[in-house]
Amino acid sequence: MAKLIYSTISSLDGYVADAKGNFDWAAPNEEVHAFVNELERPVGTYLYGRRMYEVMVAWETMDLDEQPSVVRDYSEIWRAADKIVYSKTLEKASSARTTIERDFDPAAIARLKKSAGRDVSIGGPHLAAEAIRAGLVDEYHFFLTPVVIGGGNASLPGDTRIDLELIDQRRFGSGVVHLHYRTAAGSA
Repeated sequence: MAKLIYSTISSLDGYVADAKGNFDWAAPNEEVHAFVNELERPVGTYLYGRRMYEVMVAWETMDLDEQPSVVRDYSEIWRAADKIVYSKTLEKASSARTTIERDFDPAAIARLKKSAGRDVSIGGPHLAAEAIRAGLVDEYHFFLTPVVIGGGNASLPGDTRIDLELIDQRRFGSGVVHLHYRTAAGSA
């Protein structure tokens, strides 16, 4: 059975973007990017809401000629995976291997986890919140960036308790800290 994994880069105070939607402070350096690439390599399907998809689809068309090897590597990882985008307004996908679903259906995600040969990643805090509330997320990867932004788009839902078990941690030279958790037994 595949795992559903939520990965996020957030500020120390728990936001993925500031009150104006900016997340330029979250750009990973090469060391963090290479680590993320290794985490993403086993992913076979990405689940996105429309806004996260519109950010991520740049990996489909990005000019890679002048990019570092970690960026080229991530682009290949992203392009090779299937994507499911949940949107009521998006008419057409802008990337290959992409389907659009109008509604997030927890039962369909549970079936996907049972049938998928590779792990499934959920991106974006709003879509992830739905999966978290439904008890579907198996693992969490938090990349905490050494910045406090004071508000904005929270990385986790504020109305749900989740008991977690720490699996691993890593500190990077930039001050970014990676925390890897799994959902505690009996928590979902």
